[in-house]
Amino acid sequence: MRILIAEDDITSRALLKHMLAEWGYEVVVTKDGDEAWEALRAEDAPKLAILDRIMPGKDGIELCRKVRQLDVPNPTYIILLTIRSSKKDIVAGLEAGANDYIGKPYDTEELRVRVKVGERVTALQSALAEQVHSLREALAHVKTLQGILPICMHCHKIRNDQQSWERLEKYIAKHSDAEFSHGLCPECLEKYYPDFNE
Repeated sequence: MRILIAEDDITSRALLKHMLAEWGYEVVVTKDGDEAWEALRAEDAPKLAILDRIMPGKDGIELCRKVRQLDVPNPTYIILLTIRSSKKDIVAGLEAGANDYIGKPYDTEELRVRVKVGERVTALQSALAEQVHSLREALAHVKTLQGILPICMHCHKIRNDQQSWERLEKYIAKHSDAEFSHGLCPECLEKYYPDFNE
């Protein structure tokens, strides 16, 4: 899994990159909010991001807001990592669109398990996005027959929306993906072709 980190402090950035790589993640490193924004709006953007709250360019709060405005089926899971960890700061970060908020200095094991939670959530989001996509594709191909269908009791023609009468199979073929083959039921075979049974 690819994880983006946005951290302006060179030491914190190197440590974070080393830890994530050691845990088996591919790390995309950015040095400020503007670089992070470019990476997060790319077509192949990482699905998990760890953002410093205070950094040059766009800060973590602004980045959260901008990422949440992107029209994507599978949004990025965002962890804000910051020295500002008062209740007010946490609320502001979460309201801006962060999924999680960790104060500095952080416990390495806590960060690892929170990243694991983010990984699980992104996997679920990906699976859900795929199912939604499949359902939308299926719905695009489905035509439905709805409501009361007026049908002649003698010839079995159906009245269409333009108030004209047409053959039942033609109407159904237009309003569904059904295909027809013609045959004879036993009653019609006996009625119309009585010699056939002899």
